[in-house]
Amino acid sequence: MERIIENAMYASRWLLAPIYFGLSLGLLALALKFFQEIFHVLPNIFSLAEADLILVILSLIDMALVGGLLVMVMISGYENFVSQLDIDEDKEKLNWLGKMDSSSLKMKVAASIVAISSIHLLRVFMDARNIETEYLMWYVIIHMTFVVSAFAMGYLDKLTKH
Repeated sequence: MERIIENAMYASRWLLAPIYFGLSLGLLALALKFFQEIFHVLPNIFSLAEADLILVILSLIDMALVGGLLVMVMISGYENFVSQLDIDEDKEKLNWLGKMDSSSLKMKVAASIVAISSIHLLRVFMDARNIETEYLMWYVIIHMTFVVSAFAMGYLDKLTKH
């Protein structure tokens, strides 16, 4: 009976596979939104103010960072929790593939969230004249929460590895 339960639990990891595939659909949606934004801004590029162009570019950078985060979580999560990827030797392979355990994945995700939050906060500050001071304060508090959380996770990870 114990063997059946253990085998069923181990096999249940495959329930994560469609979830990771779903992240690839999220990546597709993000790519479509990215190019929609580019096609929207290109015809108006010469009439756009510099600050507005910078806001659009920061938005594109934000989407690129989220896309990278999606790829990292999707591939590393699949490899760590479901099955190793069988990539042919003659195909291009990401250098971190197979080297990122769940602990390092957690740290990379935390660092990516801080980077994404930083870009978002910069966008908010670029448009600060249109945002109430109370909201600006909350944006900074939320960002600092991400920074402190990432730092604490890194510190705890360092303590547990030594």
